[in-house]
Amino acid sequence: MSNLVAGTIGYMIISDYSLIDAFYMTVITVTTVGFGELTPFTPEEKLFTIFLILTSIILFGYAVSTFSEYLVSGKLFDYFKHRNVKKKITQLKGHTIVCGYGRNGRQAIVKLINYNKDFVVIERNKDIIDDLEANEYLCVLGDATLDETLISAGILNAENLITALPKDAENLFVVLTARQLNPDFKIISRASNESSYSKLKIAGADNVIMPDKLGGDHMASLVTTPDVIEFVDRLTIEGETTANLEEIDVDSLPKSYIGTTILDLDLRKKTGCTVIGYRYPDKDYIINPEPNSVLVEGAHLIVLGRPEQILKLRELF
Repeated sequence: MSNLVAGTIGYMIISDYSLIDAFYMTVITVTTVGFGELTPFTPEEKLFTIFLILTSIILFGYAVSTFSEYLVSGKLFDYFKHRNVKKKITQLKGHTIVCGYGRNGRQAIVKLINYNKDFVVIERNKDIIDDLEANEYLCVLGDATLDETLISAGILNAENLITALPKDAENLFVVLTARQLNPDFKIISRASNESSYSKLKIAGADNVIMPDKLGGDHMASLVTTPDVIEFVDRLTIEGETTANLEEIDVDSLPKSYIGTTILDLDLRKKTGCTVIGYRYPDKDYIINPEPNSVLVEGAHLIVLGRPEQILKLRELF
């Protein structure tokens, strides 16, 4: 394009051509089609034409070599692949963002897959990103503590964020940034040190999980109450077809159930499931709630049953 402009202006100055004639001469010169000149050239015009042809060939050769290198190196393929991933992410609504694909992040993704939940992984390791893309997971290469990375992962339309980075300071930055970008969604953070727990809660994390502490408590419980722990271990929430526990959002029930009681749901008769927990909108939990507990908006029910009973419950509600 720059050669066309320079050539047109040059012919207008040197040869005193009109705009159309100058542009015509530039095009047939740059494209080397072999048409004759409009009028016999003076030595100056010949030198200018030679210069125009050489620079055009050099620029064309450079453009071809650059495109070939781009094509051979796979960058062109990566460009279209990442553009396609970006398009898919922008179409997501209510998905979960997982920051970090370490041990905890990997376990979180397995659970999300089992429940057919949409998710986007943020990871700064290019090799890990390549493996994730090979499995057709949506992912973003970048630093999860940066605004632009979280935005590219669709944080404005996300429903949950799990940050499982190895350092508590990084998780703290992610929580702070994420909470500013999306004040309404749920944030779950990993923590290694107990001193980080309160900081992460203050920063905006709804839940803070300490894997090491949970592991130690579990091992000690196997000594103090082994039968109870073995029974709990047999309960599973792994997937759509293997779950023994299910959560029911009261808001998702038909409006006619709002203001009624747990007894009115009659889950035991309809599905065989049993209500073992009730969470009020203020997140206060009641274990083994009374049948006359009133169902209010924003509350949740925790239901226990065999996998086939849980499936029947999902079909019903």
